Amino acid sequence: MSLRFTTQKTLEKLQQKAQKTIQRSLDQHIKLAVTGFSGSGKTALITALVKHLTTQANSQNLPFFDVVRDHRLIACKLVPQKALDIPTFDYHSAAACLLAEDPRWPPSTERINTLTLALKFRSRSGIRQHFSDDHTIYLELIDYPGEWLMDLPMLNMNFEQWSRSQLDVLSQSAYSQYSEPLLAQLDKFDATAQVDSSALNMLSESYCTLLKTLKRETKVAKLQPGRMLIPGDLAGAPIIQFFPLPNHDLVEKAGTQYEQLAQRFEAYKKQVIEPFYKEYFCAFDRQLVLVDLIGALNDGPATLVQTQQALRETMGMFKHGKSGVLQRLFRPKIDKVLFAANKCDAVAITEQDNLTRLLHELLCEHENELKFAGVEVDTMTISSVKSCQHKQVQDQGKTLNCVYGKPLNESQFITFLPPEPPDHVLSSSNWPDQGFEFLSFYPMPAYQGQLEHIRLDHTLQFLIGDKLR
Repeated sequence: MSLRFTTQKTLEKLQQKAQKTIQRSLDQHIKLAVTGFSGSGKTALITALVKHLTTQANSQNLPFFDVVRDHRLIACKLVPQKALDIPTFDYHSAAACLLAEDPRWPPSTERINTLTLALKFRSRSGIRQHFSDDHTIYLELIDYPGEWLMDLPMLNMNFEQWSRSQLDVLSQSAYSQYSEPLLAQLDKFDATAQVDSSALNMLSESYCTLLKTLKRETKVAKLQPGRMLIPGDLAGAPIIQFFPLPNHDLVEKAGTQYEQLAQRFEAYKKQVIEPFYKEYFCAFDRQLVLVDLIGALNDGPATLVQTQQALRETMGMFKHGKSGVLQRLFRPKIDKVLFAANKCDAVAITEQDNLTRLLHELLCEHENELKFAGVEVDTMTISSVKSCQHKQVQDQGKTLNCVYGKPLNESQFITFLPPEPPDHVLSSSNWPDQGFEFLSFYPMPAYQGQLEHIRLDHTLQFLIGDKLR
């Protein structure tokens, strides 16, 4: 790469940062963190958000989004990305999946993507209305693999701490049917021996296979390192070829396999996680945290508790608090957080509030900490894209609240009576013997090209409504 090209690229980045700084100073740029583990629905939500704001922004569709209800939103459009080194979120392909005659969910994200929406509106209050008839706010969103998000807490661990943490998860009885073969291999592994690359690669492959199995068969979130699942351009690189060790009283002697694994772990933190964290997770203004409670309940009590722990660890990596004008320019903090149990329409309409209460209990301690730091917090259930319709069925004189939709991997629509979700965290002893068996559905067909949602307008109002007054 020539010096001239490098200099030009650096200059472009500085110009982009300067422009964003100016927009921040005028409160014209909002960086929204859409946070969630794999399967929480980030890609579908971003797609739906763009679709509703660009082509479905009317008071019937978004009645609780003030700027739309008051007819003050003039228009909204996608604007070209200024960060030319980051792929643009492929909105049109994702929307095509949801709007197809036989709709399907967009593919899972396997790389960093970003997009910016420009919202032009008329102000009704504040200093803005005295300077111009209309104003523009730029909303920046980033989509990324949920697997990579779970890597962030590793920055606060050394190799020994990480090994303990991972083995605690793998050793739980809920996952032992998948992890026992690998745990047996690890018990026999000689970490004090001289480095044997073939032995390290073999165990690394076994560990990677286990992570992929757990991702496929369970909803456990803490699958680290995330790049083992979605390696991107690191496929086959030694930096992602490490695994936890059960013996933590070892002395890191030069040339041992233990030292080699510890070095790879530290290199992964420094060269992979830190740049990802600093580039994409240190300058947010608002945060939406999507949680797949339905999947966790289906999996069992161990996964629900593990989801709670993973959320707390991950949320601790973000900067929250009130930001003054200068802080917003140079050290912005997240001052609003919305926790949302996504895909709520898979639950009977009369039971959706239970999900809200369950999510609140899972996060009440962290919510309290955020509020103490001056952060505005809310909790709700949403479905960014509806996959079911509410349907009442009469059965032996009783009215049953059911859902109607097409289950994944099925060809026919069905009417289904979903189980009742708990409104609090159940202990293992109080967990139903039969467990919970919620179904996952394809998106509902879009009528005349229009997507349906549940509380996406509430979501927008909470997160950015105050910026559009």
